[in-house]
Amino acid sequence: MKEALRFLKFAIFSASAGLIELGCFTLLNEITAWSYWPCYLIALLLSVLWNFTLNRKFTFHAATNIPVAMLKALAYYAVFTPLSTLLGDYLAETLQWNEYLVTILNMVINFVTEFLYQRFFVFGKSIDSDKSASRSAEGKQNR
Repeated sequence: MKEALRFLKFAIFSASAGLIELGCFTLLNEITAWSYWPCYLIALLLSVLWNFTLNRKFTFHAATNIPVAMLKALAYYAVFTPLSTLLGDYLAETLQWNEYLVTILNMVINFVTEFLYQRFFVFGKSIDSDKSASRSAEGKQNR
């Protein structure tokens, strides 16, 4: 049950990050004459900052060394970002797929792979290590 709730929180925060990403992408795509990749890249970076911050604090309750956790997240995005940017640009610019469909496909792939990566690698050993999670667990045990 606890993991299901954790996944639900991750999904909600990811949805908010997805709205940021899609909104930013739409804004840049509609008012600039840029190709797909810079619009996608800027939108992705904004959503990553939002999502990492909220999920570290509220989903995984991790009191881990934040710079180390950020470096681990950076390692994920060092692989995901170039792959998704190049693939997205190829699909949107070369194959002429709809750029919004391509962005949504990238977002779905990112959602699934990022949850697994953060859950088991970035925050795996430090989940529920912050004080508020500890107090919440103690309160439930005392009932």
